[in-house]
Amino acid sequence: MTVTEGKITRRLAAILAADVVGYSRLIGTDELGTIRALRALRGECVDPAVARHRGRVFKATGDGVLVEFASVVDAVACGIEIQRAMPGRNAALPEQRRLVLRIGINVGDIVIDGEDVLGDGVNVAARLESLCEPGGLCISRSANEQIRDKLNLSFADLGEHAVKNIARAVGVFGLRAEDIAGLPEVALEGAVAAGSGAPGPSRPEIRYCRSGDGTELAFAALGQGSPVVKVGNWMTHLEMDFDNPVWGRLYGELARRHRFVRYDTRGNGLSDREVEDISFDRFVDDLAAVIDAAGIERCALVGISQGCAIAVAYAARHPERVSRMVLYGGYVLGANKRSRTAAQIEEFEATLTLMRLGWGQNNPAFRQMFTTQFIPEATRQQADYFNELQRASTSPETAVRIMRAIAETDVGDLLAKLRAPTLVLHAREDARVPFEMGRRMAAGIPGARFQPLQSRNHLILETEPAFAQLLDAVTGFLAE
Repeated sequence: MTVTEGKITRRLAAILAADVVGYSRLIGTDELGTIRALRALRGECVDPAVARHRGRVFKATGDGVLVEFASVVDAVACGIEIQRAMPGRNAALPEQRRLVLRIGINVGDIVIDGEDVLGDGVNVAARLESLCEPGGLCISRSANEQIRDKLNLSFADLGEHAVKNIARAVGVFGLRAEDIAGLPEVALEGAVAAGSGAPGPSRPEIRYCRSGDGTELAFAALGQGSPVVKVGNWMTHLEMDFDNPVWGRLYGELARRHRFVRYDTRGNGLSDREVEDISFDRFVDDLAAVIDAAGIERCALVGISQGCAIAVAYAARHPERVSRMVLYGGYVLGANKRSRTAAQIEEFEATLTLMRLGWGQNNPAFRQMFTTQFIPEATRQQADYFNELQRASTSPETAVRIMRAIAETDVGDLLAKLRAPTLVLHAREDARVPFEMGRRMAAGIPGARFQPLQSRNHLILETEPAFAQLLDAVTGFLAE
């Protein structure tokens, strides 16, 4: 739950606090060497691990970092990964130059004040880190309760501790350095899978099928349970999805709860890039081909952006195959079907020209324009990912063809024919697709639920408060 009080926001989060043991001694012995070693540790070990587990470094001190995670499971998996890497990094160094970390993790209430993160959730994590043995990991009782049934790990109960500036005693659970080094591989694999939100292998097997016109489509399934198919949309790449700092957590949650099927539609990702026909009807054919190839008789559909209209068209043609639908950030009418001014038409054509000229360049400046439209409030990491996804997902020429095709979308006459329970979500200040488009879609579908979300982003980010509402709404609706 998130409560906003003026410019101060409160929310529940997992906080990881890490620092270097004996930092003052190291600095006193070799100041420049220690600073360089710390930079290398951050760049080569800590930051990549944080990114893999969808964390956010919100404060870096001289000797450590504070990291926020939406999931305590992610935080613990990240802490274990970092500590497992440290002995190898230190092996060739004399003992007096080795960097040894202590890590504390807590889940609790935090306060967001501008760029700063405060509150008991942060304070307790910092105190836990100070109680930790060198090379080890300490977590709070609340964190231990949340991971107990999710990770195949057993933390030692270190009892209740009175800590500075915290009124109540804190229950502490710990892993020593030797405990972490001795963890069996099955436990480590479990930590990675749970931290990614996806059971089983961290990367699903990619398979291929053919659409109605012979186009080869790449698809992948992960998880078990009732099938959920994410409708293909522009700018996807199967190999990049679960490293996605924008929506990787949502995909992980869906894979943890369901048999989650994704695919790259024609012209995108690992599917055929050079295709003769790029049109709305072919996009619907692609969805049908993947559902058939995956052996699914009936499934829920998750549509995002233009994927919503594709889901609507498929459900209207095959009502017996669709159990329910989640439609996020979508529209009934494409850009060329809406009432537009001469200036808006000119802007659309100029955008296509920019795509054709700059999409594939190594310099991301051209693609940044689109990133700013899709996720204007992105962090640097999220923006960099989205810029690279644009380049990797498709060619400049195909990007232009896809834009022209989806601009001709019109599913207005199909909405009233839908019978599957439907949840429609849309960001109130969406900079890419007007909020009215989502409201109109919900109004046209019999019995549809509509949930507005407070955000300026077309793709609501994991790092903003509205994401928790999105995640709860989607997973809850699909579980009904």
